[in-house]
Amino acid sequence: MTVARNPLLPGCYPDPTICRVGEDYYLVTSTFEYFPGLPVFRSRDLVSWEQIGHVVDRPGQLDFDGIASSGGLYAPTLRHHDGVFWLVCTLVDQQDDTRGGNFLMTATDPAGPWSDPGWLDVEGIDPSIFFDDDGRVWMHGTRPAREPEWHDQTEVWVRELDPETKKLVGPEHVIWNGALRNVVWAEAPHLYKVDGTYYLLAAEGGTEFHHAVSIARADSVTGPYLGNKGNPILTHRHLGRGSDVVGAGHADLVQAADGSWWATLLGMRPYGGYHYNLGRETFLVPVVWEDGWPVFAPGVGRVPDEVEVPFAGQVRPGVAQGSGSGVVRPDDLRWTSLRRPAAEFSSARGDGWDLRMRPSTLGDPVTPAFLGVRQQHKDVDVRATVRAALGAGEDVGLTVRQSEDDHVRVFVTGADGEKERRVVAVHRQGGIETTLGELSLAGGAAEPVTLTVSARGQDYSLLAGAADEEPATVAVVDGRALDSVATGGFLGLWIGVYATSNGRPTATIARVERFEYVPVA
Repeated sequence: MTVARNPLLPGCYPDPTICRVGEDYYLVTSTFEYFPGLPVFRSRDLVSWEQIGHVVDRPGQLDFDGIASSGGLYAPTLRHHDGVFWLVCTLVDQQDDTRGGNFLMTATDPAGPWSDPGWLDVEGIDPSIFFDDDGRVWMHGTRPAREPEWHDQTEVWVRELDPETKKLVGPEHVIWNGALRNVVWAEAPHLYKVDGTYYLLAAEGGTEFHHAVSIARADSVTGPYLGNKGNPILTHRHLGRGSDVVGAGHADLVQAADGSWWATLLGMRPYGGYHYNLGRETFLVPVVWEDGWPVFAPGVGRVPDEVEVPFAGQVRPGVAQGSGSGVVRPDDLRWTSLRRPAAEFSSARGDGWDLRMRPSTLGDPVTPAFLGVRQQHKDVDVRATVRAALGAGEDVGLTVRQSEDDHVRVFVTGADGEKERRVVAVHRQGGIETTLGELSLAGGAAEPVTLTVSARGQDYSLLAGAADEEPATVAVVDGRALDSVATGGFLGLWIGVYATSNGRPTATIARVERFEYVPVA
């Protein structure tokens, strides 16, 4: 027996969806404006997870250009049927509601390549797909109620999908508005069939503190659905904001080969007050069936710190739960850029990258020269060794990113007539920039500089030093100003390298010699 430690996937891995094929489990999460999108994970035991690819990994599949932070890819659903993996998801552009929508992709290998999207003629978000044992296929999703009785009331619909044409056919059926009256955002619906009965699993209460999981069942896939008298069947809202995990919800069920049942779901771990810088993370709970209903985390009624998985063996060497530590090399699947492929502005070289500097900045909803990884630990040191012969107004640095309007930067900057290299720390908050500190470093313009973000809880120290020198603190930032509670949106924090000429034409190439991510015990 092996113990799974929660969260299964630390850091910003929200909206987990899971399916089993033989002895393998596959899991996908939301990624919003980051590229590549929709990471695919594989496990043999629900304990150790290995990323094997992404669903969206080439620019021709989807267009993210101009989509602002916390737009993009929302709430995928992954299923497998007759040798094919099916994924449905929503592309959201919060500035242009005529763009994006719900789409379907398929693959025979979950590591890719995945097909181009087939767009579905349905409104709303959180699409899901259900393969019935009679050969029929049913799409379902959530949208604002057509005739709402209260603010933010939504409805779950279901409609048949022709698997050959991948088009919706037949009548639509509205089957759910949430387990409670006046509930907001009944969403994230998933249909299952267990012992001849249809079950609708859904979230409600919004994806923050009041998030919850509810269940309903019916004799027919189109309803009527009867809610469980015990709804919600899982929530942490009654535990208060001081709970170690809040916002538990957006669950998906999977049955193991031994017949046991499990659920993945999202939750957040606050620290330093009611702030969750690591974002919405993926958790695991056991499920049992009693009186024809699923019971989440039986005997506990909440997301546990550890889950015993009886059929799991020893964790395979080299596949650790969570993230790795040390140098993050260019072939690591944790790297992401913004909206378009990193190959458009970067080239791998040794343990690092050449970044072709761009005029665009981190404040623009485009594709700046930026490469980052999720912050997955509240105590962590992230170091980047950079070098570049910078022109006036050019920067190369390290950033803690929440969005275009909210991020922190520590960077080396170029200026006419200056012999010493200048390092600056800036906090962009609500779109307004404040310089937090500066220092000068000796050495030639193209000699390496090591920049560090040292996070200890909500204190983010920004440091800089020449390659052989002890780093000096440039500024200390309060991380409570960076999480989504303070800024809005749906994201955890990313830490990464960037290079910009701040609007000027440039041919400068910045060299990232080494990037390290080191959790602190």
